[in-house]
Amino acid sequence: MAKKRMVVEMGMGTDLQGQDYTKAAVRALKDALWHNSLTIAPAFGFDREKMIIEVSIGVAKPDEVDKDVVKAVLPYGQASVEVVEGGLDILSDCKTKTTVIANAGVVVYLDFAEDVA
Repeated sequence: MAKKRMVVEMGMGTDLQGQDYTKAAVRALKDALWHNSLTIAPAFGFDREKMIIEVSIGVAKPDEVDKDVVKAVLPYGQASVEVVEGGLDILSDCKTKTTVIANAGVVVYLDFAEDVA
């Protein structure tokens, strides 16, 4: 396999009131993706489904992120989602609520060893 890195995107997402780590992760991924339209695969003669997409999410409580919900944000491609400790939690003044901040890193690869469609 001759997997080549083609695109790197970063994003940030929050859940201000609900303390929902998955919601913040989804928003971070959308922030990374929604500012562009990837035409890299077709430019090289690949179908978009051939894109290999690696998503890394950083949040304070990685176990509270539903990876399948995050992955469902991607409209095409062969995706994997990794969730690691990171991001930031900000405790409210009354110390009863937490604002969740998630960071996303998205790397898109193409495998040039495959036959181009």
